[in-house]
Amino acid sequence: MLQDASIAEKARPALAFAFGPFGIEKLFAAADTARLKQACRMPGELPIGDFSTAAARQILADAEILVTGWGCPMIDAAVLDTAPKLRLIAHAAGSVKHFVAPEVFERGVVVTNAADANAVPVAEFTLAAILFANKQVFRFRRDYTSKRSFIGVSQQYEGDAGNWEKRVGIIGASRIGRRVIELLRPFGIEILLHDPLVDASEARRMGATLVPLDELMKSCDTISIHAPLLASTRGMIDAGMLARMPDGATLINTARGGIVDSAALEAELVSGRLWAILDVTEPETPPVDSPLYTLENVLMTPHIAGAIGCERHRLGRLVVEEIERYLAGEPLRHSVTIEGLLHQA
Repeated sequence: MLQDASIAEKARPALAFAFGPFGIEKLFAAADTARLKQACRMPGELPIGDFSTAAARQILADAEILVTGWGCPMIDAAVLDTAPKLRLIAHAAGSVKHFVAPEVFERGVVVTNAADANAVPVAEFTLAAILFANKQVFRFRRDYTSKRSFIGVSQQYEGDAGNWEKRVGIIGASRIGRRVIELLRPFGIEILLHDPLVDASEARRMGATLVPLDELMKSCDTISIHAPLLASTRGMIDAGMLARMPDGATLINTARGGIVDSAALEAELVSGRLWAILDVTEPETPPVDSPLYTLENVLMTPHIAGAIGCERHRLGRLVVEEIERYLAGEPLRHSVTIEGLLHQA
């Protein structure tokens, strides 16, 4: 009986983790870790942070499944040579573009990721940002804090703050951009969309009107960026595009800072003409003397729109489900192709 149990244990595929520097519990709830342990052997329960060590090579030599996350080292031909049994890379985060080399796909290793799960909190963050921006919450907070007395806004205000029949611009029909459009449906908001890979009929099916970028920039009081950072999109929102935005408009960026001309945006914000909600910047952390930290017309957060805290377990759950499909011989729902990487951030 003991021998039979040993044979059965060895028959289960070996699973390794590669990310860090944080523990498995950051990405996987206890119940999901238990599901992985039931389905797989785990020769090393601590995530690998360096593939070059002897301990890492020993684990990789037996691994059929590699669960990756933020901070995973590059997986290239040399790493693959140490992992001859590797058949599946399951990434418990978004894009794999920066650590999965082309050789992974060339050798037939299947890759899946949790980008769809990570899109949920980004879209939720964006929805909140759009609704607050249209309501001019930050402007009213500034005025209220300055005057420190109730100013009877609801009865006396004659401006156009609010969300009813407002026009919002979405740049990029990515998985996040599409989800934001879906979340905006109940609010009576008109949505303009710019994406060169989408045609007018597809935009209409999403509930948006497809327009050129310059038209979107000049027609919307709130604009949210959801495009990938590619050679063709770097600096796409330049000084000229920013100049087209109406006075008092708000730019929201939860995508990549490099899509916007940083110097041009800073100039507009310092002038006070525009407002911005920035979860990403270029560079990722602005210099310590950057005015973005103190401008009253800027809300800047440290790349938190994606999964943080308890939201990370949504990513882990998706990966567990993908691994269970793989082991059952079922098609994966979130597989990644090398062609698809060309359009990822």
